[in-house]
Amino acid sequence: MANEISQIPSSNRAECSNDVGSDGSNHPVQPGSELELTALDAESPVEGTGKTRSRLRLTIVLVALDLSLFIAALDQTIISTAVPTITSNLHSASGYVWIGGAYLLANAASGPLWAKFSDIWGRKPILLISALIFFVSSIICANAINMKMLIVGRTLQGTGAGGLFQLVMITISDMFSQRERNLYMGLLEVMWAIAGSIGPILGGVLTEKLSWRWCFWINLPISGSTFILLFFFLDVHSPKTSVKDGLKAVDWAGSLTILGMTLLLLIGLEFGGATYPWKSPQVLCLTIIGALLSIAFVFSEKRLAKYPLMPLRLFKDRSNVACLVYIAAEYYPPLYFQSVKEASPLESGILILPITTTQAIVGLLGGIFIHRTGRYLELLYVGSVLMAIGSGIYILFDANPSISHILGFQIAFGLGSGALFQAPLTAIQAVVSQSDTATATSTLGFVRNLAASLSVVIAGVIFQNSMDTRVTSLALPPINLPANVTALLSHGAAAANVAVVATIQDPIQKLAVKEAFAGSFRNMWIFYTGISGLAVVATLFVKRTVLSSIHVETKTGLQSEQ
Repeated sequence: MANEISQIPSSNRAECSNDVGSDGSNHPVQPGSELELTALDAESPVEGTGKTRSRLRLTIVLVALDLSLFIAALDQTIISTAVPTITSNLHSASGYVWIGGAYLLANAASGPLWAKFSDIWGRKPILLISALIFFVSSIICANAINMKMLIVGRTLQGTGAGGLFQLVMITISDMFSQRERNLYMGLLEVMWAIAGSIGPILGGVLTEKLSWRWCFWINLPISGSTFILLFFFLDVHSPKTSVKDGLKAVDWAGSLTILGMTLLLLIGLEFGGATYPWKSPQVLCLTIIGALLSIAFVFSEKRLAKYPLMPLRLFKDRSNVACLVYIAAEYYPPLYFQSVKEASPLESGILILPITTTQAIVGLLGGIFIHRTGRYLELLYVGSVLMAIGSGIYILFDANPSISHILGFQIAFGLGSGALFQAPLTAIQAVVSQSDTATATSTLGFVRNLAASLSVVIAGVIFQNSMDTRVTSLALPPINLPANVTALLSHGAAAANVAVVATIQDPIQKLAVKEAFAGSFRNMWIFYTGISGLAVVATLFVKRTVLSSIHVETKTGLQSEQ
């Protein structure tokens, strides 16, 4: 997860005298002045609407928003320890990547659409629709009878979650000033990290004690409750845009090209080297057409769209472009622990607690730091460097890692990724007007999620190809791995058959298989380390901007778009 920073004179970096307001105007900031947290007053005025929010209403809304993000984040992590069991139960080795990849792909592709829909029809109705889709798709996943049905359900879940992820952050950005909102964004990081902490453990418990299907049934009470709370208590600006006018205003050309681009590129990467050779017509056609659609998307946004999905002006400032670097390296550790350490789903969930706990603590402290100081570059610098170090030392994981290594390596990565939870969003929101906040937020979210999808798929391909090579050699002397074990661990099936490791009786053969898993993971961490290194360079191009303490309620609808 990472970003960028443009170099400016040291005198300007040290002291900035202009406070850029959320409306794009300049407001003087008095050194040492105290910010008044009007949002926490018993009666909080909603500027520009003539309304007041009581403390009770504000608390209920924030709880509902936090829980909405929590349940979407939980659904992303709860299956990480259950995936080996799910793929085995549904008899589909290829499903290992796509159970997570479909969710992330739909999340990435739908995010900009949800944000634009909320600009046209208002935050509240679109947020409720995304929550409803998430609720219904959880039922589909829980009742899946085969991998195709599960992946369809996960795709719909990712679509609903894309709306929840984006609109929760956009709604909080609408409700608070640039500086004040970071405190509440820090609380979102806590929700995210709690989901990351308990999700794998809860997934392991449910999978072992009940069924993996309960990883999806558990969504219903929380998702249903947040829907009801938001329906009755969320009070943000709601335009009276008709369905007909709104549909005319949607950037359909941009929407279709961005959906096609992400889908074709990721499927092409997934097929490459696993289902088909990299030079096969299938892989080449998917990737080339996906690349051409990216060009078509840029043309559409620049020339065709009246209300662009991602206005190109967002990319004119180097800070905006630089903040669009993001990676995710938390999907595969459970697979590593279940194969190399022979850990159960529950044990592997416990083993990744260090990274998720560290992320929660650092994310909250980061929000408090930005809220109190108005500074975010320091978090970008420190976070990107620590994340690169954390990714690099993951390479040292071998076939027999010590507990101290498992704890220390994950804490190092968690320090970096936790610091980078909200600093990139703060940086990009600081250089756009309030009217562009939703689009800027969704653009960053799109690139983050697309990068996460790409990283999961690419890392999966690296792992599977490496395992195929290593297992093939293990079938030869001196290891002489049995043919039945070789078949279960090759041809892209290793991720679905980690339980086979525990059944190998010969200690030499078992160690060789563990070393094959560890070596394949090592290649994957090398990939992540390279991307993290690019993130460190990217932070050198993010511009420092003073965060505004002036709050103006965001107006939505077609008039605001014009």
